Amino acid sequence: MTTGIDFGTTNSVVAQWNGDDVEVLALDGEHLEDEWFYPSFEYLFPTIAGESSLRLGTLFGWEAKLRSNRVIEACKRMLGSDGGVQLRDRRISATAVAAGVFQAMRERAASSLTSIDSAVITVPANAKGGARYRTRAAARAAGIAVKTLLNEPTAAALSYMHDIQEEGTIMVFDWGGGTIDVTVLEHKDGVFEERASRGVTQLGGLEIDRRLRELIVRKIGREPELSPEERRQFELAVERTKIRLSTEESVLTRIPGSGRLIEVSRPELEEQIGRLVERALEPARMCLNDLGMDTTGITDILMIGGTSQMPCVRRAVERLMDAPTVPAEICHPMTAVARGAAIAAAIMDGELDSFLQVSSMYALGTTAKRNDDGRRFFSEIIKPRSPLPTREKKNYTPMKDHQSELKIEIWEADPDKPLNDPENFQLTTLHVCYPKPLPRSEASFTLEYTYQQDGLLHVKATLDKTGDVLVDQEISDFTHGLTLTVDQIRREMTALDGGAPRPAPPVSVPAPRPPVSPPAGKRFVVDGSNVAWLGRDARAGDSPSLEQLLGAVAALKEQHPGCEVDVIVDAALAHQVSPEERRELEQCIRTGVVAQVPAGTEGKADRLVVTLAERKDAVIVSNDSFKELQDEFPWFLAPGRMLGVSNVGGEWVFLERRPVRARRPGTGGR
Repeated sequence: MTTGIDFGTTNSVVAQWNGDDVEVLALDGEHLEDEWFYPSFEYLFPTIAGESSLRLGTLFGWEAKLRSNRVIEACKRMLGSDGGVQLRDRRISATAVAAGVFQAMRERAASSLTSIDSAVITVPANAKGGARYRTRAAARAAGIAVKTLLNEPTAAALSYMHDIQEEGTIMVFDWGGGTIDVTVLEHKDGVFEERASRGVTQLGGLEIDRRLRELIVRKIGREPELSPEERRQFELAVERTKIRLSTEESVLTRIPGSGRLIEVSRPELEEQIGRLVERALEPARMCLNDLGMDTTGITDILMIGGTSQMPCVRRAVERLMDAPTVPAEICHPMTAVARGAAIAAAIMDGELDSFLQVSSMYALGTTAKRNDDGRRFFSEIIKPRSPLPTREKKNYTPMKDHQSELKIEIWEADPDKPLNDPENFQLTTLHVCYPKPLPRSEASFTLEYTYQQDGLLHVKATLDKTGDVLVDQEISDFTHGLTLTVDQIRREMTALDGGAPRPAPPVSVPAPRPPVSPPAGKRFVVDGSNVAWLGRDARAGDSPSLEQLLGAVAALKEQHPGCEVDVIVDAALAHQVSPEERRELEQCIRTGVVAQVPAGTEGKADRLVVTLAERKDAVIVSNDSFKELQDEFPWFLAPGRMLGVSNVGGEWVFLERRPVRARRPGTGGR
């Protein structure tokens, strides 16, 4: 299914192209309580993780927002530096929290009989490189392949122009929960060109909530004494008051714990936030100034994001631009970005006869040293706002003779700023090894960057004298500084499931079954992902092998003639195998050679493997010990219930094995 995701600071929205039009998904509407049932709120998925004293594990979406004692909000804001957050007794990265939100949306979609395996994901137009790469990494860790990262204003404009089918110069005023972005785009001959973009990354609905809270506290006369649960309820009451004041002249806000009601009027709130609104207009003025145009050059003004719908904000923009804004009924402020992302995905998949030009936002290059003073500087290879895909190259010479190795730093930066500017971002470091030490005159090399439409960068270094390829690598994990690899993010995500083992059911239920030897059973359930990864290391950049898996299955059938074999793989395998094998795997799934676990299945592939083996009285083929399932399915610990897999000298060997029994808390040795 062709999917677009608006990953927002406060709320996220998912939309899909159904072949004829865009459908916005109500992923979490069943958890929406009556007092929060405002128009279109059923389409929102709060970008929140929460903890509840009544529930084990982490809550997401409306459950997290409305039923948590403690919440982790605005993880999207923290992706700029990947600041850590405290979760129970451990600290995890904001990227892992974002990955948990993506995974929760996937699971909700699966429960609604649709899938999110790949998507166009939107980001603020002025999001820095670190935030963009961590957004991609979070989605990948949740099992979502990112087609491209699309700027939110571009997505909103795409949604609007798809509906009205006109050309023009559009200003998108995008003010949501965390940021204000203003972008001017030109739409001509079906192509969108971003002409100017300005914004403020720490100015949004969260700041307005704080100002409104200060106003209410002043009306109370003192800071209320609240328990942690009451503080959370007070935060929700403040936010709900803000929402209601967009359509009501005054609102009575109930103070938790006291039952006291405080009246707040719309003029009082508007006076309280007047300076914030004026700050939000600055990016619009700057865009016009950058383009050297006056307001008459803008044909349409789109107001996107919840904060932009406050009456005083609309009035301020219309006063600045001396023109009316597009009504919310024509370009919906809460869903337009997700709709545009789904349309972009449909264009990229060839389902819509249109053209979408994605551009890089920042320059890409490496570092070099000046000959005069030896100071390092950013050496640009790919210019900012380059249409993607693009390929550029540049020549470099080592500073010294007879070096056997060089380090190439891969940077996303602004060539007009010092290298140490906080907005510049180092992606990773590559090592160039020469075949042999060479004098400088013979050691020059050409560094070639290929930047794909999906945002992945391929780096190649070629020795000029001989044509030898020194480096040829795709930069898929950005491991410099605080940026985590996908595998590290996935490990941290285990904390979101509770971090501790769930209570085990009584050992006597279900009762162990009699042992069945492999030849007698003649039924096997193969843990396909485990076999595909055999002998491979993801940390070293290896990929699983479908060819290896199919070879093992063929050998198993050959060694046990007439046997019945079921092969189970997890949903992530399709995104982990090489592009050459991906299509073959999809064919294997379509023809039933391999069964893929539906996204969102509890326990994922491991549980399906064990459950199917129990129902079919089959033998499990895996090198995994399934420790988290041993108490629930103790029968597979008995002799004859599992075969281990080895490949020795090209020969597949299947030998009986008994998994290592997992220690229960408090039962281990000293």
